[in-house]
Amino acid sequence: MNEDGDTRALRRYIGLDIHKHYCVIAAVDREGRVVLQAVRVEHADLEGWLKKNLCSTDHVVIESTTNAWHVYDLLAPLVERVVVANPIRVKQIAQARVKTDIRDTLILARLLAANLVPDVWVPPAHVREMRQLLSQRRQFVETHTQIVNRMHSVAHRHHLHHPAGKRFNEQNTLWQKDRRLSKVEQFQLELEKENREYIEKQISRIGREVAKMSHQKPWAESMIYLMQLPGFGVITAMTVLAAIGEIQRFDSARHLASYSGLTPGLEQSGTKYREKGITKEGRRELRWALVEVAQRAVKSDPMWKTRFQELQKRMHRNQAIVAIARRLLELVWYVLTRRQPYRHFSHERIAYKYLTWAWQMDDEARDGLTRQQFTRYYLMRLGIGHDLTRIALDPKHPRRISSEAELLTLRPELNHIE
Repeated sequence: MNEDGDTRALRRYIGLDIHKHYCVIAAVDREGRVVLQAVRVEHADLEGWLKKNLCSTDHVVIESTTNAWHVYDLLAPLVERVVVANPIRVKQIAQARVKTDIRDTLILARLLAANLVPDVWVPPAHVREMRQLLSQRRQFVETHTQIVNRMHSVAHRHHLHHPAGKRFNEQNTLWQKDRRLSKVEQFQLELEKENREYIEKQISRIGREVAKMSHQKPWAESMIYLMQLPGFGVITAMTVLAAIGEIQRFDSARHLASYSGLTPGLEQSGTKYREKGITKEGRRELRWALVEVAQRAVKSDPMWKTRFQELQKRMHRNQAIVAIARRLLELVWYVLTRRQPYRHFSHERIAYKYLTWAWQMDDEARDGLTRQQFTRYYLMRLGIGHDLTRIALDPKHPRRISSEAELLTLRPELNHIE
């Protein structure tokens, strides 16, 4: 038996079932026989246990859970291979009437030994961090919405008129001083006001940090293409990039659309063929971002507005928006893979999009560039707008942008961009 055969024969297939405070670990051989009885290890002792008991030839499988990536980082340098299992598909494969931690761990290990584990892509550290940061922002936004709704419910309770929307200037908050409100209600409104102001500051802080990171590597390499597209802002573009991870993972635009869960389901049996609603499989924040982008695109861009109106003739408005979102996601795939300017926009309009990107940052976040220099920098990176000197989409308020000569003195490396 050659060395590779020896290695395969001795290799252990280890299942690691992660819980909130502990892990259950068991191993089987190639034939599925137990070679390591299930053992429970507290998270505080996990790193030491792994270093002491794992071998460089081991293959390990873990489920994708909240704290899976920390465990993955501990395992990766110690073993030959780490597989992160798709928890939904693993449950479909291994349905059991009797369910215990030990059974689940052994099922994972045996599925790995049989090469039947449907795995997921392991995002690098910077993608994980961005996902977490944007997730925290979404939670703050949800909390802000809850606060506003509670404040408005007080007005509804007493049939008080309050202006629509979330603007809370002095004119729009006069109803909060109405005499029909009790002292307790006024006290609660004061607390809600303070909470709302604090949450708004936190949302703003995260927004500034995300904008700063969008101009840094590796995000800037893709943001240059997304920010030129209709409907995209800094938050939605970074949400899409973080959800996608690496565009090279997707062979086609249809593959990316399927990953997002924006594609319609299908039910086919015999001669019956019925389309269903979208699958909603994949990353939820990717669907949210694309729907937000679609809502803006159909309002601001004539081409997408026309497409939306055509779709509305044969389907509900919400369905039409989802269809536009799916097409925009396919457009994302094309611009990120081909790395070229958006052909339906003039150079001037792309320049304006870059200027709006610059508005989201201060001079420090722009690496000392002014907004005009920032706009020219990305036009040069994209290789367009060489003769453009100002943005005059609104003739009453033209905006100057810096010249290429000015940027070359600040960023001489741009000379080497083809």
